[in-house]
Amino acid sequence: MLSPESAATVRATLPVVAGAIQDITARFYETMFADNPELLRDLFNRGNQANGEQRVALAGSIAAYATALVERPGELPSTMLSRIANKHASLGVTEEQYAIVHKYLFGAIGEVLGDVVTPEIAQAWDEVYWHMAETLIGLERDLYRRAGQGWTPATVIERREETANTVSFLLRPERPMPALPGQYVSVRVTLPDGARQIRQYSLSNAPERGDWRITVKRVRGEGAPEGEVSTWLHANVKAGDVLAVSAPFGDLTLPEGDGPLLLASAGIGVTPVLSMLDHLVVTGSDRRVVVVHADRSPDAHVHREELANLVAALPGATLHRWYEDLGGHAGDPAVSVGWADLSAIDLTEGVVACLCGPLPFMRAARAQLIERGVPASAIHYEVFGPDLWIAAA
Repeated sequence: MLSPESAATVRATLPVVAGAIQDITARFYETMFADNPELLRDLFNRGNQANGEQRVALAGSIAAYATALVERPGELPSTMLSRIANKHASLGVTEEQYAIVHKYLFGAIGEVLGDVVTPEIAQAWDEVYWHMAETLIGLERDLYRRAGQGWTPATVIERREETANTVSFLLRPERPMPALPGQYVSVRVTLPDGARQIRQYSLSNAPERGDWRITVKRVRGEGAPEGEVSTWLHANVKAGDVLAVSAPFGDLTLPEGDGPLLLASAGIGVTPVLSMLDHLVVTGSDRRVVVVHADRSPDAHVHREELANLVAALPGATLHRWYEDLGGHAGDPAVSVGWADLSAIDLTEGVVACLCGPLPFMRAARAQLIERGVPASAIHYEVFGPDLWIAAA
């Protein structure tokens, strides 16, 4: 909790800081990368910096955390913190880097807000920053203790073309590492300009399989660098190559127990769902599972047949699919045309939902579930990339 004096100051200045937070985060990244270019080259996602998504997500997380501290003392935004900590751990973020962030973030606050930032205001927001930083450091320390830190060589056992713009790689890490269905691993590659860029890819098979499978969608940008790693992997990696991978991280994992589940995905968001379903098949589960998937077309649906086969292998599972364009599959009673509609799907009381896909899909799905009486606490999601859901909240 903040000290009473700092809490009062933060509460009074929150509208001013929140109103300028995106200008602050933009200046923060600009000055930090100017003095520490290796951070942009080897740690931060250059695509997310170029399109501005990372600074929007950072602004949203700072504003959300400060709001929680002053409006709900003692009730931290644990879901947001867990998601950030897992992403940081997958990147190998160190405790020392929080001091670097502090230096440039507060320099940016002073530059953007100027004389508005009195010593009392600076001290109050300094307390907010270190409250959040120490919480994350503790979470990340625990993640590293359980999963390990650093990079492990993984041999590509198989490369398989899945659709026109997706390819899967079967990886065999040099050392065994535990994983939970739904988690992701980071892959670090050295690009032609020497940058060592890192991206996260969900495991798309059950951890019990031994070898890890990742499915990579090629992100096609128009001159922007957001697809530079996926493009490099598609163009260069073949069976026998070795990639540097992290331990598995991520907090969207298969809910424990034997209660009913809703696994809803769209596009490449199907990958963690495949891992969860494969795990259920391997373990002989008879849980009640409703699986929903939405995509542009059946041909664009990566692992389409595999998804159907996994659901068919589970006695308590049902599958619902929506495609914007049915193509040659028109008339198939097993699929629907249009956007996914959860309003009429048969859901069991006590269902827990896991969502993964583009933000508009997940927002719509969550809204439909809330309208049907599913508690918000029973709806979990995974965002590929910066968490813009927080920023828009």
